[in-house]
Amino acid sequence: MKCYKGIIILIIVFGTLSCNKVSPKDQIAYLNGYWEISKVQTADGKEKVYNFNQSIDFIELAGDSLGVRKKLQPQLDGTFITFKNSEKFRVMIQNDSLYLEYNTPYDSWKETLISAKEDELILRNPDGNLYFYRPYTKLNLE
Repeated sequence: MKCYKGIIILIIVFGTLSCNKVSPKDQIAYLNGYWEISKVQTADGKEKVYNFNQSIDFIELAGDSLGVRKKLQPQLDGTFITFKNSEKFRVMIQNDSLYLEYNTPYDSWKETLISAKEDELILRNPDGNLYFYRPYTKLNLE
């Protein structure tokens, strides 16, 4: 009887955990927006925290599979200076993971989306470094 209780508990635990997992396709909607780096964790475990950023990333999707990422510099009046370079990317889902695939005249690479939520974005670059982003909030000098 104890064995059956243990099996039932395991089934309930695994069922609950699998229901809470957000699918990669559901995370696509959270990519859009203005994001600033909050910290970077290198592949060897070192961490750098960013309390202030001179530039932010603007990510915009056109549909479910194509997007653009631009670097912006926030100004005190609430406007942005847009850097000339922007990177187009393609969203791909492979093996239950979501990737952002970039192709520029200079390079090609893929970032792995670890997590995308309303209040956090986590991407892993090809070197294994994790980039943690928070939504950009305008400076309030008043």
